[in-house]
Formats: sequence, C-alpha cells, structure tokens
Amino acid sequence: MKENGARNAEFGAEQFGFSGLDEVRWNWTEPQLLEAAAAANEGQFTSSGAFAVETGQHTGRSAKDKFVVRDDATDPVIWWDNNREMSQPHYDTLRADMLAHAAGRRLYAQDLYGGADPKNRLQVRLFVEHAWHALFIRHLLIRPDRGDLRGFVPQLTIVDLPSFRADPQRHGCRGETVIACDLSRGEILIGGTSYAGEMKKSVFTVLNYLLPARGVMPMHCSANAGDGGDVAVFFGLSGTGKTTLSADPARTLIGDDEHGWGSDGIFNFEGGCYAKTINLSEEAEPQIYATTKRFGTVLENVILDETSREPDFNDGRLTENTRCAYPLHYIDNASATGRAGHPANIVMLTCDAFGVIPPIAKLSPSQAMYHFLSGYTAKVAGTEKGVTEPEATFSTCFGAPFMPRHPSVYGNLLRDLIARHGVSCWLVNTGWTGGRYGEGRRMPISVTRGLLTAALDGSLRSVPMRTDPVFGFEVPIEVSGIDPAILDPRSTWADPAAYDAQARKLVAMFQANFDKFDSHVDPEVRAAAPDMQAAAE
Repeated sequence: MKENGARNAEFGAEQFGFSGLDEVRWNWTEPQLLEAAAAANEGQFTSSGAFAVETGQHTGRSAKDKFVVRDDATDPVIWWDNNREMSQPHYDTLRADMLAHAAGRRLYAQDLYGGADPKNRLQVRLFVEHAWHALFIRHLLIRPDRGDLRGFVPQLTIVDLPSFRADPQRHGCRGETVIACDLSRGEILIGGTSYAGEMKKSVFTVLNYLLPARGVMPMHCSANAGDGGDVAVFFGLSGTGKTTLSADPARTLIGDDEHGWGSDGIFNFEGGCYAKTINLSEEAEPQIYATTKRFGTVLENVILDETSREPDFNDGRLTENTRCAYPLHYIDNASATGRAGHPANIVMLTCDAFGVIPPIAKLSPSQAMYHFLSGYTAKVAGTEKGVTEPEATFSTCFGAPFMPRHPSVYGNLLRDLIARHGVSCWLVNTGWTGGRYGEGRRMPISVTRGLLTAALDGSLRSVPMRTDPVFGFEVPIEVSGIDPAILDPRSTWADPAAYDAQARKLVAMFQANFDKFDSHVDPEVRAAAPDMQAAAE
C-alpha cells in the first residue's frame, strides 16, 4: 500500500481494519485535492476557480437510510421513536463488507476536529473515495496544525464509499444506501450516496450523543457576535435563513450551522459553511455570493453555463437543494477562534408558509421551550417532490434527524442555560405575509434584518408591545423604519376571516404535534401552546 502525506505513522488505516488498499492519500491540502478531483473528472472548475460537482440521485440527506446500532450502552439512552435501529451483527457484516469493497482502491484520509473548544472537541478521521469529498469535509470541519497530525488518534472514524451498495438482507437496512452509526465504537459507515452533507451531519449526530452527558448543549444553529461581544444564536431548519441572517457584515460570524454551549460560552463545531445557493444573488446575500467566486469553494448540483462556466443559481433542475461549501475564513468578518461568550439573544427562525406568524415576537422562557421542542417551519410547493401545497414541518429542537437522545434532554439543557444567563428569546418568521404561500408575499429580507437589528441592539425593549391573542407572545406594535402594518399578520390579509381559518389549522397542527411532549414538560410549557379558543374569549 502506498501512503503519502502528513499522518500518525503509528495509527494508520490498518488500525481500523483496512487491508489491501492501493493507496492512502493522507491529509492532502486544498490544491492537491482539487488537482486530484479534476484529474479524476469528479467535477469541473467554474470561471472563478470554484469546483462544481453533481451528486447523482441523492441531492440531499437520506434520513430514512440512517441507522444507530442498538447495544447495551445505547439501548437506554437513544430516542428510538426517532432513530432506526441496526443490530450489532448486521453492522459487523456491513463493516466487513465495506472493508472488503475498499481493497484495491485509493482512499483519501482527513484528520480533523469537530469542535473549536479543545475541552469538548472530537478528533475525527475520515476515509473517503472521492477527492472532492475530502476537500468538502476539509472545508467543513476544523483543520489541525500540520504538526499535530503526527500524533493524531481518532475518537470517531467515518468511512464514506459511494460506490458501495448495501444489501438489506445482509445488512439490516432499507436499500442500497446506508448510513450506519456505531456510537459505542465511534464509527460511522456511509455507502451508496455521493451527497457530502451526510459526513458533516454524522459528526453532528455523534456530538449530539456525547456532549449532553458533559452538560454541554449541542445546537443546530448559526451564531454571531456584535462589537461589544453580545452573542446571538439562530435556530432554524433548512431554508429558514440561518446562514443568511448570521452572515451580517456588522457582526462577527462564529458559525453558520452547528454549535455547542458549555460553561465558557458557545463554540462552533465546524470550520466552514454549507450554504444554500438556490436563487442566490449578490444584492441580497453579498457575503455568501462572494464565496462562490473563491478558489476551491465546492458548488454542489449548481448548473454551469457550458461555455462560460458561470454558475446559474436560479436553475434548480437538479435540485432546489443546491449548495456551496467553503472554509469559514472566506467570510471577511468570521471569527478566527470559533468561540464566544454566553448568548444574550436566542432567535428561533421559522418559514411560515401559512402567513399566520408575525415577523418577530418576544418569547417567555416557557414559550421558548415550547417552540424549541416544536421546531416548526413549512415546506412550500416545488421544494420537494410531491409537495403541491404548503406543508407544516415539526422537527423538534430544530434538528430531529440529528438528535440521538430524547428531545427533553436538549430542551431541559436549553431551559437551564437560558435561565442561568438571562437570555432574551425571539421567534422570527421569514416566511409569508399578507396571505399564505401562493396568495401573499415572502417576508422582505430588509424587514427581517431591520427587526433583528432592533432585537439584538436592545431597541425592542423600549417599543410598545401587544399580546398576540392566538400565540400569547408579545409582538411589537411599532418599530422605527418598519411599516407597522406588517407587524400584525391578520391586518395584512385582504380577508381577516380567511386569516382566522388558516390560524385555526396551524394551531391544530401545533397542538397535535406537541401531544408527545406533554408528559415531559411542566404545566407552564404546556400552557404556552397557541389556543384559538382563548383568542375568541
């Protein structure tokens, strides 16, 4: 086996069980990986030196193909209602078959950190088939100093072989695609998919499993900080604006997707960003747009002009889930450390396609717990196959697919941290106003940014508020520079009765979704549920 690159010679590929490999390219740098990816025809360069790839049939995560090994350690603590189980024998067979499949192949190995806090970081080793996959994860995780690689011993090992095809009978999975997590061994096996996001979310899943036992809150959120050190955290599902709103030129970006909150404050899990690019424009999102012009940025499933090699971010023929991956330092005002103090504000983002929720609302601690456990947003027509009408999505803790433990574990951690540090909590709707999707209009990003600025700089503390009759939270009546009409969703609808009917539907969905949490929360949180009957009274 040929090996080259900086590595720990005492802890190599054979320690995981590989044998008969043709070559391992250890910790290759960005130029090396780009040259290798181009030579192997894995993608093509854009006019500005970004690297465009296509991921084939999988243009997003395969959530139904993700499994957790059930053993004595995981059995009592995993939220099995949300996580599919795999038996240890099935995993062992899968592991042996993937190792056999790798024989004779060239692999790229990357040794990286998950977590900017040295006390809580995870040492992650990845073995991948594609050079561009190695480049992607090198962008997304934290790169150790070259000298540290010679003593690197992994705590988590990920093997990602897109060319491998799983066998449901042999491996206890659903089809040819599999993401198998052995949390006790610290191993994850990915096969049958070229979608690179599976790797980064696998690291997130493991940190979500490990950190709560240390009293550290793992969060699916972006984060930034003001000049005075005031930290803001943005929870939100895909498409709600987490990346866009945290990339604020007036504030320091800490990270765009995953963070931990421990005794010293918050810390980024990652060293890069993975931003959506569908309909990306320089005018609306200049910082993110600029990264797509940088050398080595990975563009996933973005269509290029055949002649000019210019990306067309409005072309969603491959998927609406087009992405760009780049290192954090491609954002001019990004934090060099990935660490900051305790949050002063928590923002929960929702894209409400029903046009019911106001553009911003102040949450009490109980309301914050309710909406965190609910994790509401909505899909709109065209974003996924089969979605022809707005469709409510409730993803608890704003990240259910990555939560191995019961949501109450994360909810209780967040509640205690909010109380301990006196954090202000806000619900922000980046979705529709003046009607539901197809009838109203998308909330102007200028309005959202203006309201967020007022919340983060403290201006909203002194404005008059009303209590929303349906949701019970406080909503500003007037904010400088914002049309007051947009602050009251009902008044923006041409037919208020139609608003009431839509609100009743959404409230019923909230209540039905929260039934499963009733026995895990105190009466104050249950009382924070929206209530149309109370509004009528």
